[in-house]
Amino acid sequence: MFFDTDCGGVVHNLAYLRMIETCRTRLAAQMGMNLQEMAGTHLFPVLTRTEVDYKRPARLGDWIVIRGTLAEISRARFWCEFEMTREVDGLVLVTARQGLALVQMPEGKPARLPADWLRRWG
Repeated sequence: MFFDTDCGGVVHNLAYLRMIETCRTRLAAQMGMNLQEMAGTHLFPVLTRTEVDYKRPARLGDWIVIRGTLAEISRARFWCEFEMTREVDGLVLVTARQGLALVQMPEGKPARLPADWLRRWG
C-alpha cells in the first residue's frame, strides 16, 4: 500500500511488523486461540521479543507473501517464525522471530502453556 512506503516507494519497517501481527493472529487461530475465545477466557498471548532481519527492500506495488510457523514451545513461552517473500520472484525480503508468553488478564499473571500444546505442536 502507498501508506506502507516512504517517499522513495520503499516499504518501511513498521509495515512489516503490522503484516507479521496479522499473520501471527491467523496462526493463533489455527492453534485454537481465536479472538473470541481469548476475549472470553482473558488469556492472551503477549509478545516478549521480536527479532527481524531485513534482507531486501520491498517496493510500492510488490505483492508480499508471508508465512508463519510455530517454531518452539516450552512450558511458559513459545516462538513463532515468519518469512516474507516477494510473490513475483520468491526472493526473501524479511525473516522474523517472535517470542510470546500467555498472560491471564486483567491480573497480568503469566500462565503455563496448555499441556496439549506440547503434544500437538511440540
